[in-house]
Amino acid sequence: MANETNNTMYILLVVLAIAVALMAAIIYAGSVSSSGQSGEHTISVSGSAEKKLTPDTASLSIGVIVQSPTANEASTRNAALMNAVIGELKSIGLEDREIQTSYVSIQPVYDNTGNPTIVAYSASNTVQVTTQMLENVSSIIDRSTSAGANQIGSITFSVSDEQQQAVRSELFQAAVTDARSKADELASSLGITLVGVQTVSVSDVGSVQPIYRGAPMAEAAVSTPVQPGEATVSTSVQVTYIIK
Repeated sequence: MANETNNTMYILLVVLAIAVALMAAIIYAGSVSSSGQSGEHTISVSGSAEKKLTPDTASLSIGVIVQSPTANEASTRNAALMNAVIGELKSIGLEDREIQTSYVSIQPVYDNTGNPTIVAYSASNTVQVTTQMLENVSSIIDRSTSAGANQIGSITFSVSDEQQQAVRSELFQAAVTDARSKADELASSLGITLVGVQTVSVSDVGSVQPIYRGAPMAEAAVSTPVQPGEATVSTSVQVTYIIK
């Protein structure tokens, strides 16, 4: 009797195992079939648009470098000159937020014959000026050098975030139109039909245009000519279309 019970249980376990295996196979097959039927064919194209804008922001570095027999004297002279430069910048109308210290150093100057002998100390102080007062850039340069600045770094003109935001929607629409035009041309060539959009990604790029380099050492006889020129603001999109 016990043997018959054990045999029955064994047969039931085998049947159950076979049934589970068959169900798993059926579910897997159905999943593969469903995936194959609902899978989407796609093509990806990029579109872009750009616009020329007049920059509204200028950035330049203004520095003072002096050498003196002692570190203390070099530091004191440098501080006096830089304070005079900053005073001139503020008298033009620049605010504290537009003037940022970017570099300060005091270093020994060694004998150039190769001997490890200190012959002087060099003190440097540089500020970064960022302003939208473009009409005053020439005055900023000339009056800084008159006050004692002897290092003027490269000037760059750029388009502010606010100005870029004003044209972003226009550029996005133009970039999408460009992408659709390319997709339509590609679909026509391949004999396919666009039936929808799967994904869209956007990339905004604003160019910055460097226009001036120099290191004036004294007051110029005439005002330093500075022109902002133009900057290009661009937007690109990557669109994935569903096709059939």
